[in-house]
Amino acid sequence: MKIIVKGLSDERFLRPLGAITNLFFEDSETTFDTSINGDITVEIGYSVEDKLIKAYAKIEDGDNVFEEGIEKEVLSYSNLKELFTQEKRAVSHVFVSVLQKQTGVIQQWGFLTGVRPTKLLHKMLLNGDSKDTAHEKLREQYLISSEKIELMQRIVDRQLTMIPDLYELKNEVSIYIGIPFCPTKCAYCTFPAYAINGKQGSVDSFLGGLHYEIREIGSWLKDNGINITTVYYGGGTPTSISAEEMDMLYEEMVQSFPNVEKIREITVEAGRPDTITPEKLDVLNKWNIDRISINPQSYIQETLKAIGRHHTVEETIEKFHLARSMGMNNINMDLIIGLPGEGVEEFDYTLSETKKLMPESLTVHTLSFKRASEMTKNKQKYKVADRDEITQMMNHATSWTEEHGYVPYYLYRMKNILGNLENVGYSLPGQESIYNIMIMEEQQSIIGLGCGAASKFVDPSSGKITQFANPKEPKAYNENYIHYTNEKIKILNELFSSKITH
Repeated sequence: MKIIVKGLSDERFLRPLGAITNLFFEDSETTFDTSINGDITVEIGYSVEDKLIKAYAKIEDGDNVFEEGIEKEVLSYSNLKELFTQEKRAVSHVFVSVLQKQTGVIQQWGFLTGVRPTKLLHKMLLNGDSKDTAHEKLREQYLISSEKIELMQRIVDRQLTMIPDLYELKNEVSIYIGIPFCPTKCAYCTFPAYAINGKQGSVDSFLGGLHYEIREIGSWLKDNGINITTVYYGGGTPTSISAEEMDMLYEEMVQSFPNVEKIREITVEAGRPDTITPEKLDVLNKWNIDRISINPQSYIQETLKAIGRHHTVEETIEKFHLARSMGMNNINMDLIIGLPGEGVEEFDYTLSETKKLMPESLTVHTLSFKRASEMTKNKQKYKVADRDEITQMMNHATSWTEEHGYVPYYLYRMKNILGNLENVGYSLPGQESIYNIMIMEEQQSIIGLGCGAASKFVDPSSGKITQFANPKEPKAYNENYIHYTNEKIKILNELFSSKITH
C-alpha cells in the first residue's frame, strides 16, 4: 500500500505520518513524491496564525471525498522545536481522522505511537493536572479513546498503590542482568539470544565478564551509598546456564551489591520450561529468590512447534507444579495473542488451561512483527489472525483476567503490533512486578549488565534519559566488558555527582 502525501515537504513529518499509515495498512509506504502513482493520495496542509494552528486533510476516493479540519490554540513554547511538536500533533490529528473516515477503522490509541502511554499520564498528574483534565488532554491532544484512558488510569492507580514512593526512587537504581542464551531461538524473538548447545566456551567467557561487571558496579554503588530497588535476570533464558553457574552468579550478586536485604524484588526469568530442574530451583531457594517466569505463550502444541519452542505443553504444566511445590510463591506466565494459526478458539483454550494453574501474574502480549525476527523475514510462512479477531482475543483476555481477580498494572506498546493494540501485565493484587513498573515508567536509572543488556540512565534532577548498550554478540562482549563497565561508571559519576560527597 503506497500513500502519497501532497502539500507537505518538511521531511520531519514523514516518519510520524508513516507510523500512522502503518496503523491502517500492512506493508505500507508513505512518501511526499507526487510524481509516482500511489494507492491513496492525501492532501494535507497547515498554518500557524493569530495564535492558532489550523490543519486539514482530504482524500478523494472515486466519487467519495473524505475531509477533516481542526483549529487548535498555540500553547506557550520556548523554542521552534516545541512549536513544531504542536504542528506535528495537529497534522497527525487530521491525518489519522481522515484515514479513519476513509477506512472505517477506528484507532483506539488515536495517533499515539509511543511505547509508554502510562508515562504520559503520570507526567500530567505530576504536573498538577486533575484526573479529569489529564483525561481530556489525552482525548483532545492524541484522540485516545475513553476505554484506553480508563485502562491507563487503572494502571497508574495500581502502580501508586503498589509503590507509593514511585516518584521518590530516582536516587536508587534497578539492575537488569542479561543472560544471552536459550535452548533454541523462537521465531518471533529479536532479543540477543543464542542457542546454548555447543557454546560452553563462550558461556564460560561471558560469565567471567558478567561477574566482573557485577563486582565493579556493586563496588561503585557501595562506595556512593546508592541502594538497589529491584534486580531482574532476563535474556535469553537465565536458567539456560547450569545450576552451579547460577549458584556462583547469585553468590557474586549477594557479595557485591549493597544492602541486598533491602532489595524489594529479585526476578529470574525461567521462561523456557525445558530449562527448569529441581537443582536450579534449589539454587533459587538458597538465595531467597521466589519470583520467576514460566512462559507457556500458548497451550497449543502445534503452535509451539511452529514458533520454535522445543518443549511440550505438558512440560510447561509439569514444571509449573514442580516450581510451586518447591516454594516458588510468585510465578509469572506470558501468553501471546495472534500466534501463527491461532484464532479466538485457540486463545480461549489457552486461557482455560491458565485457569487450572492461576499464576500470581500474567502478561498478555500481542504479537509484534519485529524487523529482525524470523517471523517477519518469512511472513508468508506464518499466517496470523486479522485485526477483528485479534481485538476479540484481547477483549477475551480483559474479561478473563477481571473475572479471575487479576488487575492490570503495566502496559506498553510496540511498532508493528497486531491490531494496533498493547501488551498488558496483570497480577493478583499485591503480586505486581516492581521491576516491570520501573522499566515502563522510567522514574529511575536501570543499569544493564551482561551481553546485550541495555542501560537507561535517568538524571535524578532533570529526568533526561541517556541510553547505553552492551554488545549483543557474546564474542564482542567477552572482548570489551571492561571498557563497557568503565563507560557506565563514567555516566553514573556524572548523574549522581551531587549525591557523591567524596
